[in-house]
Amino acid sequence: MSNPERTGDTEQSFLSHLLELRSRLLKAVAAVLIILIALLPLANQLYAWLAKPLLEHLPTGGAMIATDVASPFFAPLKLAFFVAVFLAMPFILFQLWSFVSPGLYRHERRLAIPLLASSVTLFYIGCAFAYFLVLPAIFSFMTSVAPAGVAVMPDISRFLDFALVLFLAFGLCFEVPVALVILVAIGMVTPDQLVRSRPYTIVGAFVIAAVLTPPDVISQFLLAVPMCLLYELGILAARLVVRHNPDSAHMSSN
Repeated sequence: MSNPERTGDTEQSFLSHLLELRSRLLKAVAAVLIILIALLPLANQLYAWLAKPLLEHLPTGGAMIATDVASPFFAPLKLAFFVAVFLAMPFILFQLWSFVSPGLYRHERRLAIPLLASSVTLFYIGCAFAYFLVLPAIFSFMTSVAPAGVAVMPDISRFLDFALVLFLAFGLCFEVPVALVILVAIGMVTPDQLVRSRPYTIVGAFVIAAVLTPPDVISQFLLAVPMCLLYELGILAARLVVRHNPDSAHMSSN
């Protein structure tokens, strides 16, 4: 027979965790809403800043169009929301960390903090890389191959969706070092296995680049080459984790 007192303590502990999770989620949502409200007056300026790499490569007299009646309103609003989430991400991750950290071991907390900071930083770097280097290269290629007599006038909503997907793709691809460190830390692979897998990784990087970018060599290299370099960086970081935390490879067994 189960102990009623122990069952009651378990239910109370579970309820307290749910309440804390709700509190953390509400704080994260509140942060996004506050930033969104602050960005609403700047929504059109944000969209103009996002579209700048495209507008600079449009033919003379070219312009963007809105095929839907509500697009001029909803496209900048959608962009403002994603920018709010983007800016609030460190606070959101802090709330997540505050919720899960009490249940982690000390060596897990020592590893998790730099991993969280690195993941956010690398994601931001990936988005910046996409905006300042990849988008101009893509738009330069796309406008240069347009057939004669075709007016290049991208729709504002479709352009926004394309840019957001590209930012997400590059942001996630730049997380390669963090993913490798986690795989080594939980004991799924070793740094030596990662080194032996290098040829397959290079091929995989170019395959991913071919899928995520337009069919031009420049943009494919702009994604594949950084992924290969980040893979090497991940191997170096994984070796440091193994060297300074010999027990980290057994985290999953704890």
